[in-house]
Amino acid sequence: MEIQWFQAALWIGLALLAAVLSVRIAISIALLEIIVGVIGGNFLPLQRTEWVNFLAGFGSILLTFLAGAEVDPEVMKKKFKESMTIGVLSFFAPFLGVMAYAYYVAGWSLPEAQIAGIALSTTSVAVIYSVMIESGYNKTELGKIIIAATFITDLGTVIALGILFANYNWYMLIFIAVTAMTLFLLPKFVPWFFHKVGSRISEPETKFIFLILFGLGALAVMAKSEAVLPAYLVGMVLAPFFLANSTLSHRMRVTAFTMLTPFYFLKAGSLVQLPTIWNSAALIALFLILKVAAKFIGIWPTMEIFKFTRKENMYTTLLMSTGLTFGSISALFGYTNKIINQEQYTILLTVVILSAVVPTIIAQRWFQPDLKKEGENV
Repeated sequence: MEIQWFQAALWIGLALLAAVLSVRIAISIALLEIIVGVIGGNFLPLQRTEWVNFLAGFGSILLTFLAGAEVDPEVMKKKFKESMTIGVLSFFAPFLGVMAYAYYVAGWSLPEAQIAGIALSTTSVAVIYSVMIESGYNKTELGKIIIAATFITDLGTVIALGILFANYNWYMLIFIAVTAMTLFLLPKFVPWFFHKVGSRISEPETKFIFLILFGLGALAVMAKSEAVLPAYLVGMVLAPFFLANSTLSHRMRVTAFTMLTPFYFLKAGSLVQLPTIWNSAALIALFLILKVAAKFIGIWPTMEIFKFTRKENMYTTLLMSTGLTFGSISALFGYTNKIINQEQYTILLTVVILSAVVPTIIAQRWFQPDLKKEGENV
């Protein structure tokens, strides 16, 4: 028990360090938690215990739900062409490019190359949502287009993972049926239920959302899928309700960013093993360059066609080049199911984490466009 309390103090101490650094040097807390996690995982007696894994998993689910709840249906309708085109090309360009390189040049088998393509095609819901909230861009049309495009990209990732590797059995059918029914009923049930229970100190509203996320997450795991997928979809169908209830959204954000997401980002960083990175540095650099270059090839011309400013083009393309949540999930899926080995997993995970850090720092430091009030042209 003493060791558990020591580990708890160590993890939360690293989270506090990242928070203080974020305030001092004005870099996203998510990125600093990853960097601090790398240091902790390699130089401190940091243990990934069962409770740490649970809190990290819960953090990723809640963060994904909150990101889905930021997808404004009105902006999706108004900017459907932009969001859909950016999202689709953001997935296909790196998926095909990385898969081809891994298979034809790096000498990986086809299933291994497919996992590489899927893992590096993603755009990080967690990083983008964190950056949008901290910078205030979640209240702008540009920010909401980026969040909507991220959803399209990661939906493509999940579909590709499902088509290529999912187990098609009764559990999958049950998961799809229950999820579809839940998504249909929630928009009608939630306003009525929340009105009945009201806003109280015991937080029945938040507990109800947690119940839905846990229940669908359990079914997803039984079906060999991932719990973050239904969380994102639940957030999307409840987005109109949450956008109209900013107080509830704020309370859930406080819960997520204070106690849960630090464990997710710190854990993601702690999984990086520096010796393996050193031995595979060239391949890691090539994969990272290939991913970012493919994102630019897919997204930049699209942004030009839709007449965004050059600064908005660069900012959007760099943020869409980030990866973390679905990228690490895809890599872990490949390793857990023995599709890729430990070395390949470390390579992919390192590229995923670097893609969360490098493009975001560049975007925040040098290419942040001016904040525009919602309703202005972007």
